[in-house]
Amino acid sequence: MLAEPTIVERPEQVYVGRRESITMTEFALVADHLPTMFGWLGERGVTPVGAPFFRYRVIDMSAELIVEAGIPVAAPIDVAEPTFVDVLPAGRYATVSHVGHPGELMAVTADLLDWAQRRGLEWDRTPTPEGEVWGARLEVLMTNPAEEPDMHKWETVLLFKLAD
Repeated sequence: MLAEPTIVERPEQVYVGRRESITMTEFALVADHLPTMFGWLGERGVTPVGAPFFRYRVIDMSAELIVEAGIPVAAPIDVAEPTFVDVLPAGRYATVSHVGHPGELMAVTADLLDWAQRRGLEWDRTPTPEGEVWGARLEVLMTNPAEEPDMHKWETVLLFKLAD
């Protein structure tokens, strides 16, 4: 991990999302929904109030993940399925920024998990038979791929909610 993680306090955040149940090899399916959602919001005059993100809801690395593509908005709006409106929870989050290829995020995530464990920090997560259910585990895309095609220059911020 290149940058030192920090702990930040975040307010709750309304977002528009789309959820998929996928395997790790199908992750691009979720990413493909971001441009569609941006277009849909723009057609309705809704301006995002932050960077798009991926929210990992349920994690079972050997089977399936439940992942959302999300875009922060100022207030709830009317949407139709499969798009929905939800709220990211307020609270303390461990965070780290990474500039590099998205394929490097697995290693950055492992480093963040190790960093928190060494400090005795607990995550907002619950083990279930389907996998670990996370309160909020986010990959925030700070770089617009249309403006920076070199994936090795992309900035991603990881934000993982800590237990209350």
